[in-house]
Formats: sequence, C-alpha cells, structure tokens
Amino acid sequence: MTDKVIAPEQARLGMHVKRIGSSWIDHPFWFKTSFEIRSDEQLRKIASCGLPITIDVSKGCDVAGPRQAGPHQAKPQPAFAAGQVPLPAHAAPVTEEAAAAATPIAAAPTPAPEPPHSETAPDVRRAVRGPGQPQQREPSSRSELGEERNRARALVKQSMQYVRSLHDEARLGNVMQVVQASELVEDISSSLQRHPSALLSLIRLKSADDYTYLHSVSVCALMVALGRELKMDPDQCRQAGIAGLLHDMGKARVPLEVLNKEGKLTDAEFDVMRSHPQWGYDLIKQAGLEHEAALDVALHHHERFDGTGYPHRLAGEQISIMARMGAVCDVYDAVTSERCYKMAWQPAAALRRMASWQGHFDKSVFQAFVKVVGIYPVGSLVRLRSNRLAVVLEQGEGSLLKPVVRVFYSINDNMPIPEQTLRLDRVQSRDEIVGVEAPETWGFSDLDRLLD
Repeated sequence: MTDKVIAPEQARLGMHVKRIGSSWIDHPFWFKTSFEIRSDEQLRKIASCGLPITIDVSKGCDVAGPRQAGPHQAKPQPAFAAGQVPLPAHAAPVTEEAAAAATPIAAAPTPAPEPPHSETAPDVRRAVRGPGQPQQREPSSRSELGEERNRARALVKQSMQYVRSLHDEARLGNVMQVVQASELVEDISSSLQRHPSALLSLIRLKSADDYTYLHSVSVCALMVALGRELKMDPDQCRQAGIAGLLHDMGKARVPLEVLNKEGKLTDAEFDVMRSHPQWGYDLIKQAGLEHEAALDVALHHHERFDGTGYPHRLAGEQISIMARMGAVCDVYDAVTSERCYKMAWQPAAALRRMASWQGHFDKSVFQAFVKVVGIYPVGSLVRLRSNRLAVVLEQGEGSLLKPVVRVFYSINDNMPIPEQTLRLDRVQSRDEIVGVEAPETWGFSDLDRLLD
C-alpha cells in the first residue's frame, strides 16, 4: 500500500498529494486531481486548509526517508492543469494513450478550439468556491423522476413553441408579444422546485434544427437554478429566468444562412453575428418590456470578465451579476448541444474545459454553476470502481462526487446487465465513480432512455 494519510503540518516539498480532505471543494487545490508539492506557497495553502492529506509515497517523498519504489513509478501521471474541474482524487489522470483512444470531447485536457459560430473564443478563468452549498433534498424515487420528466416534456415543448413564435414575429418585423414569458418562467421554476434533475436532463436533448429555440429554454432553466444557488430571492430568480429566456432574441435578425452556416464564418458574417446582443436589446425594448435584467443580459451576455468581450468591453464588476450568470449558462448549454457544424461535448468534459479557460467567467459564479449541474451532470456516462458503466440520474445529497446513477453495463463481461439504481451518496454504497467515459467510445447512441 503506497497511500498514507498525514496531518497538514507534516506536508513537505517533494510529496505527491493524492487527496486533500474528503471533498474537493473544501480546499484551494480543487482544480487538481493530484499534484506534487513544489513550493512553499503550496505548503502554506495546505496548512491553511487544516484538512488531512493523502500522499502516494510511490510517486513522491514520505514523511521521513527517501522516495519508496512502487509498481507504477515508471511514468508518473501528470496532474491536471491549473483551472480544470477535477475528476475525483482517486480517478486516473488522462494519459496520452487514453486520449488517443477516446473522443476529443471526453479526453481533451486542454482548452477546446472555438466552435465556428461562437461569437467569442471561450476563454474562462479558473473558478474557486462560490456561495451556497449543494442543495439538500431527499433523493426521489424513479417514479417521481419519471412523472416530473413527463410534465417537463410538455413544458419544454410549450416553451420552445413560444420562443419560436417570438423569433417568427421578430423576423417579420412585428413587435414581440412577451407577456407569456413570465408565466413560462414560473412553470419552469416550479418544475425545478419539484425535481431539478427532470427538466435539466431534458433540456440537453436538442436537434440541430431546434437548437435556436431550445437553447433559450435551457438558459432560462439554468439561470433560475443558478439564481437559487446564489441565494437570490424568488423575484430575482424569476428575473433571471426571463432574462435567460429572452437573452438570444437578437439572433432572430441574423440571416438564416449565417446563423445556420456549417462552415467557418467570414469576417463580414462574424460581424453580423456579433450584432445580435444589440439587436436583442432593441427587440425587447420595442416589445415594451422594461425589464432591467432581460435588457442587460441580452446586451451583455458576451462580455468577458477580463474586459475582452463585446459589445462594450466591460470588465469585472462592471458586468452585472445577471450578465455574468448569463455568460456561464449560455456557453455551457451551447457547447453541450449538437449543432449543424459540431458535435455536442459531454457535460462533465465541458465543465472541465470551461474551467481551464482563462479570463471569461466570474470565478465565483462559475463555481456556483458547477454546484448546480454537478461535477457529473445528469446524463453523464461514468465508470464505477466495480468496473461497471452507469448514467447519472440526479445529484446526491451533500457531495458533488456522489450522484444517483443507473448501472447498466459490465465492462468485465462487455455486455449489458440488469439496470440498477445506485445512490452513491448513501453510507452503505461501497461503489464510487472513478472516471467519465465517452458514449461514442462504447458505441452507445441512446443513453437518455435510461433517464426515464
């Protein structure tokens, strides 16, 4: 056994830290799965945590004496780069071999290239702990989840039709009818209150044709959930939802041949696309909706925290909290959705990539967002320590690392097994997640059926 638990004051240079405490969010090294202590600054931070640390003496120094040889010492695995949302401390780092075997979506440990239609290159600063704690709620039964998903399906369809009608009116040059927006946000908020995983799992499912409309519904739901995590009052959460629902209305004025172009945009087309925040602001104004949050988010959801966004190059606190929330929700839903010109990123991989970018998000808002969707968002394909594959159904109680999952496949036997729901957050559960898998690698094309 090469792992050893020591007190924080016993840490010293050259040690290989495998885990700090029991929860990644309790310490300032949350963005690393494992790392070597190389500086006095790291030692000071470890001491300030006051948490026990687990070291691997086969990869680094022991409390006393030289490094011990271990069976896996030949090639130490690299730690995650600063800023990446980690897999659990016990999960195997991404190696070059694994990256070559897996899809780029799941394995890429570096910032992703900008999607052809992304109006700004994603460049997101590292997040740290945000306000609030993971929501405490009693895990629901499968029937409760299924019932709410049925209600949520009807709500998503109704909301999509409404957003489509707004776009149609705007394209015809008519004034948008925005009265119903508030009612839809109330319904979405109620669904999230009853069972957040039901609606949040459904909004992932978009065809390329429906993306423009369902994206607005998704951002609405994510904004409401994020507002709650940030401890906003009900009225603020409602405002956040309306802002999310209307944030991309300016795209109604973007020519369809530009909006749906499969290839790279020309400079002129890119300039047209970058005009949509101002157009959205104008459309909401014309509709007579004097809603400060909706106007602000429509205009500023592409501002970047480092001041390099558009249209006004606002920075830091110059960007309203609502617009900072909108930036996170907009990017996450965009990169996890299939488009006519790109495949969807897997949710867990998207969070890891977003956390590794520099300069775009308010770090505390991003961290709160991670708590909303979880380290392993609903629908993620995960590998368990028991060498089985499972799909994440909902977040667990108290720990982002221990969601409720549905096991369905044996890696050892390379075949499906009877489905079983596991609550990894329960004390009696002896299984745990050791990594995220790409469905494409395993040839799974319809994992969402397991969510019902």
